[in-house]
Amino acid sequence: MLDIKFVRMNPEIVKENIKKKFQDDKLPMVDEVIELDQRNRDIKQEVEALRAQKNKISKQIGACMAQGKREEAEELKHHVQENADRIEQLSTEEKEVEAKIKKIMMTIPNIIDDSVPIGKDDSENVEIEKFGEPVVPEYDIPYHTEIMESFNGIDLESAGKVAGNGFYYLMGDIARLHSAVISYARDFMIDRGFTYCVPPFMIRSNVVTGVMSFAEMDAMMYKIEGEDLYLIGTSEHSMIGKFIDTMLTEDQLPQTLTSYSPCFRKEKGSHGIEERGVYRIHQFEKQEMIVVCKPEESKKWYDVLWKNTVDLFRSLDIPVRTLECCSGDLADLKVKSCDVEAWSPRQKKYFEVGSCSNLGDAQARRLGIRVRGENGNKYFAHTLNNTVVAPPRMLIAFLENNLQEDGSVKIPEVLRSYMGGKTEIKRN
Repeated sequence: MLDIKFVRMNPEIVKENIKKKFQDDKLPMVDEVIELDQRNRDIKQEVEALRAQKNKISKQIGACMAQGKREEAEELKHHVQENADRIEQLSTEEKEVEAKIKKIMMTIPNIIDDSVPIGKDDSENVEIEKFGEPVVPEYDIPYHTEIMESFNGIDLESAGKVAGNGFYYLMGDIARLHSAVISYARDFMIDRGFTYCVPPFMIRSNVVTGVMSFAEMDAMMYKIEGEDLYLIGTSEHSMIGKFIDTMLTEDQLPQTLTSYSPCFRKEKGSHGIEERGVYRIHQFEKQEMIVVCKPEESKKWYDVLWKNTVDLFRSLDIPVRTLECCSGDLADLKVKSCDVEAWSPRQKKYFEVGSCSNLGDAQARRLGIRVRGENGNKYFAHTLNNTVVAPPRMLIAFLENNLQEDGSVKIPEVLRSYMGGKTEIKRN
């Protein structure tokens, strides 16, 4: 969310940013919110003047009463009551105006970084760099659920009976591999200096609206009926929410946390054949990383975060690339974002396995995450997040890239201690 003062002083910059995101329907909101802001300031000014007048008249009433001028005092009391009625009327209007301002301000997109490429949607995202040599073996790579089924490692049919489409049972060595990847990712991030945390898996509505846009909220979140609680779609929401309404000191920054959680998503809409199986599902587990830092340090941390994910995938012998998200593919709160994509030897292309985002002070402004500087000045922190690893999507990349011609799957050395010393898993 932008600062209303910035919008007031830079309306053309805000409008140009909206155009870069191809959201022209939001352009009238800029003028509307500026008009509302002016009305809000006019109300405050009038209320302040009425209160000053009320205090002045109250003193006059006291003087009149002391002098025995009762009629004059009563007339002054009538003026005080008129002032009080007007103040109450203005206060009601003020709340209504401020609610409208907040709603619009939470809809106007954040100012994107100058380095973000301009494009309408994810088809115009730009490749940044490749890491590792993508390989296509001479033998066929089956669809990921077929690989899992060859190890008796997945049961979609039973999951469909129990919970419906978009759920799964992982079994045996595949389930163990899933847990091994999560545990390895946890230790990988701890070794890089991040504090490990298991957060709440449900959050209140004020946290939801603090960390994401209304459009994202509607598309992703499951609401708990009859309660002000939502199941988290990703643990970064709960992790950033940890700092709601806090005043941090500069010596407490940066806050670098890595978290484990299950995640729950609606995943609305129709999906292609490559998004069947366990690629796009309603429930999965995830290792996440978040940073709360000084504004001048957020660009540095952005690079640190996405590199962590690249390094983790490369340690598992999985080729990856980074993709710069274009303006039209950025969620409204994001300043800058890149996807990490893993190589699929079956599809002979890369697919998304994680996303790194710098949100500037947008989340901090919504949630009230402030910092007190050494000189006493107060400002909003910057927040960032990135996926460390999210099985089972990551399992797709792992199984395809480590599948051998005989149908076994090799276990990279870094994972073997988490798999009971196994160097491979074999078909039953």
